[in-house]
Order: sequence, then C-alpha cells, then structure tokens
Amino acid sequence: MKNKVIIITGLTGSGKSSLATETAKVFNGEIISADSVQVYRGLDIGSAKVDKTTQNIVKHHLIDIKNFNENYNVGEFLADCEKTLKNITLRKKLPIIVGGTGLYIKALMDGYCLGGTNAHLDFRENYIQLAKEKGNEYVWNELNKIDSNMAAAVHPNNIKRVVRYLEIAKFGKIAVSDSILKNFDVLALAIVEDRETIYEKINSRVDKMIACGLEKEVKSLINLGAKNNMQSMQAIGYKEWFNYFNGKNDLKTTINYIKQHTRNYCKRQLTFLKTIKGIEFCSLNDAKSKIKEFLC
Repeated sequence: MKNKVIIITGLTGSGKSSLATETAKVFNGEIISADSVQVYRGLDIGSAKVDKTTQNIVKHHLIDIKNFNENYNVGEFLADCEKTLKNITLRKKLPIIVGGTGLYIKALMDGYCLGGTNAHLDFRENYIQLAKEKGNEYVWNELNKIDSNMAAAVHPNNIKRVVRYLEIAKFGKIAVSDSILKNFDVLALAIVEDRETIYEKINSRVDKMIACGLEKEVKSLINLGAKNNMQSMQAIGYKEWFNYFNGKNDLKTTINYIKQHTRNYCKRQLTFLKTIKGIEFCSLNDAKSKIKEFLC
C-alpha cells in the first residue's frame, strides 16, 4: 500500500491552517508548509504563521528556514518538501502539506518546476525599464497574453518575478519532472467559501494583525536592514508599509491597501488553483468529512 499524504490549500483566510492542525492532532500527522512567506524568520504576524505553542504541539516543517534577506524558489521548495516527506513517512507519521502558494501546490501535483532557460540579461533589463516607463501592470499584461496561468501566480507589482516568468515563456518552457508525490496516495483539497464571507474574514484578519503588532514587526525588520526590493518584502502585509514609513501614506491608507491587495490576491489564487489537476474544491466542513473518509 502507498503511504498517504494530504494537501490542504485554498483561499487566504479559509481556515487551512486550523484544519491541518486539527487533522494532525487526530491522525498522528506532521505539517509541511507550502507558504512562500512563512519560510522567512521574523515574518510572523503578516504571514499568519502558526504560533510557537501550536508548533510545539504539532511538528511544522519549512517554516523559519530563511532570513528575510535571502531568496527562496519553487525548486528549493520541491527539494525540501521531498526530503521532509521521506523523513515523516519513515517515522510512520501522516504528512499534511498546507498552504496557499498556488505555484508550490501546482509543482507538487503536476510535477514541474520553473526553469529550463538561461539568464537573458538584456531581455530582463528591457522589461524592467518598460515597467518604469509604462507601469508594472503593463508588463504583467504582456505575461498574461502569453501564459495566463503563470500570470495568475504572481502579483503585477512583483516585477522581478513577472519578468522572470516572461523570460521563461519567451526562451524556454517549464522543466517538467515526475511529481514527488507519484508514490503516494494523495488527497488534495482546496477550501473555498463565497466571496462575501472570505472578504469579511480578510478584513477581520488584517485588523487582528494590526492589533497584534504588525506595524512594529515590519519596523523591526526594516531596522534590521529589510529593503522594499527584497523578495520577502514583496509579500502582502509587508510591502505596503514602506510608503507608510517614508511618509507617503497614512496608517488608514496602509491598512486599506493591505486589505485590498489581499482580496485581489484571493481572486488570483482561485483562478490559479483551478488550473491544477486533481484538486477537489469544497467547504471547510466537507473537507473534514473527506479527510476522515480518506484516512479511516
């Protein structure tokens, strides 16, 4: 019999982490994070990272493995995830992969990683300059014309990644490999709710982050040397603060931008997740039933 693995993904604020933790407690599991922001140490409140108490109760992997000034990509994630999966199954535990970074989930399910082309520096510089002249949205639209799936995975303002995806689309295809889950029995669930409910949860969650000290967290990172051009600082909940601290936006505007950007991200999340084969979309309650049926 194949070892079993559960993937829990879905929209921001849909309850993925709580469901994963609950499942791990009941079924002797360990959690592998598929979140591109939670890999960074110190990015705790804005990434909705599970607290240390929960991490002590249920073992979490691929959290706090990078400093804020380092980069992390889908290829590294796949390598780290594969190694972690082996270790968890050797301990006779249930691996539960949870996170909303669609590109990570697609790489796991479809068996591919970004790559397949060398650097074309002139090409990159041309589009970086084009973004300065015509705006980030213009360059993102160029990517969207070529590959809407890749465009859905990246925010227009993450211009370095947008340009990299354009480069891949132009000069080389995705480097395809077997899925690291090919020898597992997989249940992959995407938790979704109606738009109004999700938006209410997003607004409430951002307000809670502010109350928990998000402003102070970002300020501390900046004091340690975090810059707005770093990969970690491109994350929603962090990038919006730079214009606040340099006096361009007030606090209310900053908070509203975080909420707005998170809502926009949810739309892109859903669009991208729908491109992944093998994922079942369901409510939180239905997900619990499906997990129980899969494991029992």
